[in-house]
Amino acid sequence: MAHNSPMISIPKKTTDEVDWTSPIRNAISHSYGEDPDNYATECANLQRCRQDAVKGAGSDMTARDLLYKYFGQLELLELRFAEIRVNFPWRDAFTNKQITQTSVAYEKASIIFQIAATHSAIAASQNRSDPEGLKRAFYYFRTCAGMLTYINDNFLHAPSTDLSREVIKFLVGVILAQATEVFFEKCTDERKGNTLVSKIAAQAAFMYTALSEEVKEFMGKGIFDRNWVTVVQAKAKYFTSVSQYYRGLADNAAGKHGDALVRFTIAETTAKEANRTASSFASIFVTQMSPNLPPDAGPALGELTKQHLAVCSDKKTEAQRENDLIYNAVLPAPETLPPIDKASVATPITIQEVYATPDVQKVIGPDLFIRLIPLSVHESASVYSEEKAKLVRGEVEKADNADVEVKSALDAMGIKEGLVRFKAIAEGGVGGEEEVPVEVRRWKEDIGVMEEQEGVEIIMAEVNKLKATVKHELEVVSRDLEIESRDCEAMRVKYEHLWTQAPSASLTKSLRQDLKSHFSALEAAAQSDLQVVALWDSVKSEIRLLLSPEVEEVFRASTEKAGAGAENLLDLDISSETSAEQERAKVVQFVDEIEERLGRLNKIQHERGEVLKDLKDKVQTDDVSHLLLLNRRNTGVESTLFAGELEKFRPYQHRLSATVHHEQLTVQELTTLWRGLRDLAGRGPGAKKWEEREKRKKDTVRRFSRARDGYMEVRDGLAKGLQFYTELTELTTGLRRNAKSFVSDRTVERETLAAQVETQKRLSISSASLAEKPPRPPPPPRASQGSISSNLNSSFASMNLQRPNGPGSQPVPPPSSQSPWTTLPPLQPLPNTHLQNPLSLQLNLLTALPHLPIRTRHSEYSGEPPVLLSLPLPTPLLRLLLALNRSSSILMRKRHSSLRSHHLIPNINVSLPTPVLPHNSHTLAPTDPCLRAAPSRRPRLPSVTSHNTAPSRRCRHLFPSNNSNKALSNTPTIPPSPSGQPQYGQYSQGYGR
Repeated sequence: MAHNSPMISIPKKTTDEVDWTSPIRNAISHSYGEDPDNYATECANLQRCRQDAVKGAGSDMTARDLLYKYFGQLELLELRFAEIRVNFPWRDAFTNKQITQTSVAYEKASIIFQIAATHSAIAASQNRSDPEGLKRAFYYFRTCAGMLTYINDNFLHAPSTDLSREVIKFLVGVILAQATEVFFEKCTDERKGNTLVSKIAAQAAFMYTALSEEVKEFMGKGIFDRNWVTVVQAKAKYFTSVSQYYRGLADNAAGKHGDALVRFTIAETTAKEANRTASSFASIFVTQMSPNLPPDAGPALGELTKQHLAVCSDKKTEAQRENDLIYNAVLPAPETLPPIDKASVATPITIQEVYATPDVQKVIGPDLFIRLIPLSVHESASVYSEEKAKLVRGEVEKADNADVEVKSALDAMGIKEGLVRFKAIAEGGVGGEEEVPVEVRRWKEDIGVMEEQEGVEIIMAEVNKLKATVKHELEVVSRDLEIESRDCEAMRVKYEHLWTQAPSASLTKSLRQDLKSHFSALEAAAQSDLQVVALWDSVKSEIRLLLSPEVEEVFRASTEKAGAGAENLLDLDISSETSAEQERAKVVQFVDEIEERLGRLNKIQHERGEVLKDLKDKVQTDDVSHLLLLNRRNTGVESTLFAGELEKFRPYQHRLSATVHHEQLTVQELTTLWRGLRDLAGRGPGAKKWEEREKRKKDTVRRFSRARDGYMEVRDGLAKGLQFYTELTELTTGLRRNAKSFVSDRTVERETLAAQVETQKRLSISSASLAEKPPRPPPPPRASQGSISSNLNSSFASMNLQRPNGPGSQPVPPPSSQSPWTTLPPLQPLPNTHLQNPLSLQLNLLTALPHLPIRTRHSEYSGEPPVLLSLPLPTPLLRLLLALNRSSSILMRKRHSSLRSHHLIPNINVSLPTPVLPHNSHTLAPTDPCLRAAPSRRPRLPSVTSHNTAPSRRCRHLFPSNNSNKALSNTPTIPPSPSGQPQYGQYSQGYGR
């Protein structure tokens, strides 16, 4: 039979573009609190995935894979963004009406409908003449039915006709009927039994008949294509005929010739009806009107029914002839024939089964938003991680306990140490092992490496060199400080009180303290160096012996001292050589078995370590976040899910338990063997000789151990000494640098101060030569009061000083050369009119006060010599005079340029009771700040509050103190006369010249 029966495929829905990016960005920002820009790539991939799935492919395998991927991503996306809202516009597959909803569920239902339509198209397009094509068609019809069933089971209140429960139910029936038809074709190709084929055909006839009744309800609504109805009706009659035909064949084979003839007759009748329906369908079928039917659906269906009708007619004629000629069976009525059993062979394949296959999972690929994990999933994953950690900790603890038990058992028996002894005894000599123990060889290698890198002698030489350097530096610092102090004190002795440089003792206190501490540390370190040297001398010979090849001879000699002449340590029975050989053979057997058990223990331990490593790796890579995300909506499944996932580690646990069990058995066997070996070989002279040999060997080991400990102490001491001297060198260098800087600064200061003192001494000598005391002049004759006043006025006139304010005042002429010295009368009261002008008041005071020594200078226009007046000045009046000088100076300078260097300030030497104000006779520079005239700032003289008041800092040179230099202190003062008045003469003639 040619398998060209036409198959119906489900039409696909259509849609428009959808914007996933904006809603997902908002959800990421609000629900997860992350930056949406970090997921721009994921959003773009999702947008492209939808576009490829719904608009970019047809109805082939590529379209199927794209739809698989998009639906899988939708499932994962909904678990993360359950409340997301996007406008999804979809057009109905049958009415082409557009329906738009914002629910992700609507999008998922539409995509599943698209997957079902794609599967139906793939199944309908298969070449069913090929067995592989039959299998694929049968599979995709079943998966299509499963997809549609999932829509009816999970999506209620469908907004469109194509997703309504009635339409989906009808489509599921059509798809399953076609799947049953495909299975019927497969059975006929494989020539299955007529009974089975009749049952499958009866099932297909039953399903198509039911569909032909259901489709009548949709005819008035204009939902399905009318050609679908025709095809369904034709196939219902066709498979009714086929089921009767194959059941007739079965009855005829069973000897029921009458029943068979009746069934052939029914098959022929229904075949004629099917042929008439198919013929009418072929005449009116237009491919463009039914795109979901094959282009040759009409001719193919007509040819199918025609061939079947011919077969049925031929079989009926043959059965009729045979019955008439041979069987003469009674023909029962058609209604009395037993009904044909139906076999349901096509069941839907659920969507879970489809997506569980590895191929589909590979097509879906990784989760696009795998970095976004909901908080609830994180919490559940943490709980699962803790469960895995408990499992691993338990297994690790069991393994550690097993290792400890084995190690404790072996240590308690002393197998590793004692086995060497028994092996040597079994070999018949004491040379059963290397003469030099392992620890001694290790000491030799370590010391050799250290000596090769840097020997003790080299380190000692370096330490001594550093120590000598430090000592030299400290001695240099000490010598420099002593020289500096000695030079300072020598200058002090030379210049006596003129030397003002501070002593070095107070300034070098910290330096000398550091110097002393460094010397103390150096001395203490030297004592430690002596101890290290002594220790090195004590172990030097042993270390050299240890490093030399003779160390093996030393151990060999120590083991052969008492063993010479003993060829065999195993001497259990001296009288019988045969007995000794037998005992030795038994010892060798015990030793071999013990070594085999020890090797088995090592293998078991290694295997357990590998299993533990595999278990940890498996636990580390195990991630159930995806499963937890998929089961997020199912409450109370975590415990069941965790228990199922932890079962993955059960094989590792069984392997670990097996290793522990085998290890325990091996230890028990080892204990028994060791006890037997000790009982056999632990007695006799061989064992005693072995013990003596081991004792001597241990003594030699202790000897080299002491030497090695001493060597390490020497190196440790030298290392500390090297570090100490290095640090002390740095400190000493800094100390020497500071001392050098101090000595240099003090030397510069000393040289500068010496130059200043020498200059001062030269100036004092020059001033003393200029200020030699002149011969005392004869006392001047006494004059009258008017004479004195006129002489004084003439003197002031020569100084270019204005008279007090008053009308018609004339300049006072200078005194005559015949009477240069006068005696002033006693102090007169001051007129009140002079208080208006401070300068006038001051000049009148100078005029009225007696005994005030004033040296005046003649006017540059008078051409007369200067006059020296001597006026004694009482203390209260001196204070008043100095106060007046703050506001109006009496210092007047000559305007002539040639005499600019001469000061016109009166040289006042006031005779007070005690002490006498010193007289300054040296020439003052015109640039002196206290004598420089300025229009806005006049010089201020210090106020005198008592006879010992010090002058101000700025004008200290005008009134030198008692601490002045020697030249100034030796300036002579005017001696008072016997009557208490000063003696005047030619003493001050040189001042101003």
